[in-house]
Amino acid sequence: MTVASIELPEPSQAVLRAARALQRRQERKETGRFLVEGRQAVREALRVPGLVESVFFRWAAAMDNIDLFEMARDAGVTYYGVSEQNLATLTDTVTPQGVVAVARAVDVPLKSVLGKKQKKEDKPKKKHRRKDVSLVVICAQVRDPGNAGTVIRCADAFGADAVILSSDSVEVYNPKVVRASVGSLFHLPIVVGVDLAEAIEACRRAGMQIFATDGAAGTDLTDLDADLEKPTAWVMGNESWGLPVEHLALADHTVAVPIYGQAESLNLATAAAVCLYASASAQRASN
Repeated sequence: MTVASIELPEPSQAVLRAARALQRRQERKETGRFLVEGRQAVREALRVPGLVESVFFRWAAAMDNIDLFEMARDAGVTYYGVSEQNLATLTDTVTPQGVVAVARAVDVPLKSVLGKKQKKEDKPKKKHRRKDVSLVVICAQVRDPGNAGTVIRCADAFGADAVILSSDSVEVYNPKVVRASVGSLFHLPIVVGVDLAEAIEACRRAGMQIFATDGAAGTDLTDLDADLEKPTAWVMGNESWGLPVEHLALADHTVAVPIYGQAESLNLATAAAVCLYASASAQRASN
């Protein structure tokens, strides 16, 4: 198959303007749409039926993305071919990977993940029903988009059931968050805009213990033993100041990640990875 045989139509100026506008948060909020950049992220988005509305391929990279073109075509997704200059207007990266998609918002309500259990006769007849959860990560005032996206990726890697971003955290559809998640944004439920106390209470009602990370805590991961086997929600605080006292008080336990070398602290996403791995390993071993 050649570039010519792919037959990528050019988008109209109106289509390009609408896609470019999604770089603005207000436009994303109003339309319920966002941009997905990069091969891996676009591939994972295309694997979700009905999620992707359109895909823009850079002409010069068309053959490098032939698999994504075939996925879009087979899924009935609209696709276009654009110049390098036009593709650059859809992304803020210095060297775009050659493909950008427009997707519908993926966040879900808190109750759909942690709502009350339904009686068998009352369960809706849907293909996907809420399951009991055993591992959740709550991002409280996480402002750095790279960290937020990486936490989502770590949660996906270690089999977490959901990621919750508090109302004062970075927007999950920020292009840098989407890129940092490398497609994991489309693999597990994402809840956004929730008050921290509300999120913690919902996790507690769902039978989960609440662990908050705090570098000054008297308890560290190595002290938890069997506690890590239980259903757990990890609360991760802001990159600069962690969790304030009033937020730490909402947790059942405050936990520190032990540091054996000379580093003063760990990056937020790294600490989240360690905590999620510890819980996931303990839960899998107990099962």
